[in-house]
Parts: sequence; structure tokens; C-alpha cells
Amino acid sequence: MSKLSHIKKRSGAVVPFKPARIQNAIYRAAVAVGGRDQETSKYLSNQVVQLLKLTCPKGHVPSIEEIQDAVEKTLIEKGHSKVAKAYILYREENDRRRREKSKLASRPSENVPWAKIWNILDWAVTHNVHTVESLNKRIADGEFPHIVHEGEAAYEDNLITASEMIIDRGDEVKMVMISGPSSSGKTTTTIKIEQRLKKKGYKFVALNVDHYFFDLSEHPKDEYGDYDFETPQALDLELINNHLVKLCAGKEVAIPFYDFKTGTRTLNHSKLHLGEKDILLIDSLHGLYPDMSKDTPDEQKFKLFLEPLLQMKDNDGNYVRWTDIRLIRRMLRDSAHRSYDPRQTLEHWHYVRASELRNIIPYNSTADYIINSGMPYELPLYSARMAKLFAEWENKYKDNPEREDAYIRAVRLNKLLSSITPINDDSPVPSDSVLREFIGGSCLEY
Repeated sequence: MSKLSHIKKRSGAVVPFKPARIQNAIYRAAVAVGGRDQETSKYLSNQVVQLLKLTCPKGHVPSIEEIQDAVEKTLIEKGHSKVAKAYILYREENDRRRREKSKLASRPSENVPWAKIWNILDWAVTHNVHTVESLNKRIADGEFPHIVHEGEAAYEDNLITASEMIIDRGDEVKMVMISGPSSSGKTTTTIKIEQRLKKKGYKFVALNVDHYFFDLSEHPKDEYGDYDFETPQALDLELINNHLVKLCAGKEVAIPFYDFKTGTRTLNHSKLHLGEKDILLIDSLHGLYPDMSKDTPDEQKFKLFLEPLLQMKDNDGNYVRWTDIRLIRRMLRDSAHRSYDPRQTLEHWHYVRASELRNIIPYNSTADYIINSGMPYELPLYSARMAKLFAEWENKYKDNPEREDAYIRAVRLNKLLSSITPINDDSPVPSDSVLREFIGGSCLEY
């Protein structure tokens, strides 16, 4: 029987073999089809390992593809055809993404809101913040406070438009769903939308979908063994959908309560119903995910999507990546409010990103309106706070095949932030700014 100690990644790098990742992958496939049996996943994972040890020649280092083939074979032979199908589909989807990745530069992506992007780019050019060079020039001319004012005004214009659209449909809308990927600014935007509509006589009832998390013991895990709160399958989607239908029909429901300290959920915890003039307000990563509200008619839903859609080119002529902006935002927020090491955020970000691309980004085209939460002035603030850290991480992850993604992001952000004039003084930033959600100092209650 062969000894299995290392595997070969697609890049050719050889890294230590970790059987727990096979168990996590099997469990995630099971969750996708409604199963939540950790023991069975563990048993099947052990069977995969045994199969690999029996079939791999002595001294052979199996590839990722060989391991995935062994998982498929084991699932099918052990009678778990539904789980096998989910695993195969997930594998094929990832293969398709890898094949198409090189084509993205020449082929327009269906997930990019091109009309919105054009308006933001036009605004950036008009205000001379479309390149790092022009941004630095304005800062050198003492215009940083004015850049802050311009960015905030553009964001407020988006909020006004969204509010007016909701008011125009006020007679039929029963819920407003505010969605977007991690650290896009959903919490602040939700509060600000609510403030505006309350002035127009609307009354909102908040539904915290976090209370619909399954018990932690039933959560799927990411490839590092951490519980994955990013996937929609961590939520009881069937129960959420059922409650939304009843609430929109004027019925009372008993919502659950999730205790994050114990990782357990209590069902039927508190009563909730909507009055005749009430609108349900939902702030969720997965607000646009179809299964969350599939049985509620579209006319009863108003769907907002958020993303920091910054249009600015770096000194190499490449556009600043929105995901990099959100990565820094999450680092700052997690460090300040969750005592979470920003280095850990960087290490796990590729997994967050993969979940977004599967479960969030593809549905932005179903939104009724898209809000841009990106501010041209946030990069100088991040340069002052984070540039040295990314330089350290670039050195730390160099030549580490297990942290290839973290290294690539660290290199890119170190280069970007070191090219931007740093601003230490954030006093020009309003206390109710969406940026305060991440850099601290907000007057809003989160």
C-alpha cells in the first residue's frame, strides 16, 4: 500500500496532503443536495484515502485531478449518486472558469453591469480621479477634502435614486433586499435607505437572516477547516423562503434565534408580522440568491445590489480591482471589530472570492438597481494604513506554494498602495460615510 503524504497542484507545486480537505469537499457536495451528515462524509473521505493508497504506485505523488477522480468513483460506488452529481457539477464549473479565465480580457463578462460602469467611468474622468497619477496630483494640490466631498455626493445620489425607485413601487413592494459581496457596504447602505424612506412615511421591519444559520456542527467548512459562513447553504433557505411568503401575505411567523457564542439555533424564538404599511428590510450577502425568495412574486420584491465599482487605472494602465478594495475593507473591519488578524483575512480571501463568484456575482443582473459604494479617496487612506503590511506579506508568502493566492494579492496591493500618496488624517470623511463602516468612527449604530 502506497504512503500518501503529498499532492501535486495544478501549478505543478507539491504540497502536503491533507485528508480533511476531501471530507470538507464531500460534505459541501452533500449540503448542496440537502444532506448534513458529517459522519458519512468522514467515512467516505477515509474510503477515498484508502483507494488512493491502493491505486497509487509507490513514490507517486497524485495530482488534484487524480484525487477528484477517486472522490467521484467512491461516491458512485458507495451509492451516493446525488452527492456525486453535485460534486461533478462543482468540479466541471471550476474547470470551466479556469478555461475561460484567459478569455476574459477579450470577451465581455455577463456579470459586469456595463451601463453602470460607463456612468462611473465618465464621472471619474470628469472629476479627474480616473488614474492614480491624477488622484496623486489632486492630493498634492491640497484637494483631498474636496475629493471626499465629491465621492460622498455621488454615493448619496445613488441612494436618492434607489429610494425614489422604491417609493414609485410603494403600493406593491413588500420587501427590500440589499445584497452584495463581502464588505461592499450593505449595513451602512441599509441604514441610509431606511432613513430616507422613513421620512416619506414608510415603516420598515428588519429581518436578520443570520438567525437562519444552521447549527455550527452542520455547517460546511472551507478548505482550511474553518466553518464557512459565506455559502448560502449555511442558511436554512427553505425556512427563509417559507417565512417570506407568509410575511408578504400578512401572516405571522415565528423566527429562529442564532447564538453565535454557542453556534446553535433555537427555532420559534420570536414572533414577526408585517402591518399593512410595513416593508420588510433584508440586508444579506445572498439577498439575490434565487432559493432565498423563489416563491415570492418579483413585484413584491425590490432588489438592490452593492459593489465598490471604482473606475481608476494604476500606473501600469490596469484598473484597480474591486475585490482588492473589499479585501482591504474587510481586513480593517475584522481587525477593529472582530479581533481578527488581517493576515488571516488575506489567506482565506480566495475562498471568499470563489463563493462570491458562484453564489452572489452571477445574480447582480437580477437587481432592480445597483449602488456604487466605491470612493476614489479610500485608496490614499488605505495606503497609509496597509501598505507596509502588504510589503511584509509579499516577503512572507514568497515561494510558499500553499499560499500562492495570498502572495499574488499581496504583490499586487503592495505595488498599488505604494504608488498612492498616503493620507493619515481621515477627519474630512463624514461620520456617517459608508467608509466609516470599515475605518471606524461612524456615528451610525451597526
